Amino acid sequence: MPGGGFVRLPGGSVVVALTLPRPAGEYGNVRVLVHAANRARALTRLRNLGMRAVYLRGNAQPPTPDEVTAVLHHPDGLLWRGAPDRAQELWHPIRALLGT
Repeated sequence: MPGGGFVRLPGGSVVVALTLPRPAGEYGNVRVLVHAANRARALTRLRNLGMRAVYLRGNAQPPTPDEVTAVLHHPDGLLWRGAPDRAQELWHPIRALLGT
């Protein structure tokens, strides 16, 4: 499983960042950010979207401060972009990745 991590915010909520393979067998990886009340709820949000085999083991790649800012300013609290990071690529809502 590719890397991931989390950071606990002062208010008690967490931001979880995971590097996952693209859905539907496309080539490459994506970096997914989730804002939730706790780590379990963050992973549940992804599983409810159809990403069934999502696990967070360890904290090897926690979200950067820029990633935390991006997900906190998005109304859904779920974002993604291609990994490894490309400076020109902006964050996308999760709907764009899943095609919903």
